[in-house]
Amino acid sequence: MTIALQSAVSASIVISFIPVIGVPAVLAIPNGWSSGKSAVLSGASPWIGLVLLVGIPNSFVSR
Repeated sequence: MTIALQSAVSASIVISFIPVIGVPAVLAIPNGWSSGKSAVLSGASPWIGLVLLVGIPNSFVSR
């Protein structure tokens, strides 16, 4: 169980770096938000899923 949790944490850390670079790059181009809104929002859904995937098992492992 802890190996799976550590893998999920590592994946969430790696995936968290993508929006740090991607969102400002999308917003920096002309008409960035209107043209890149779907990419930003679709990229946010796997990140939210990983946060939940890490958070729920963590409540069981840490006890």
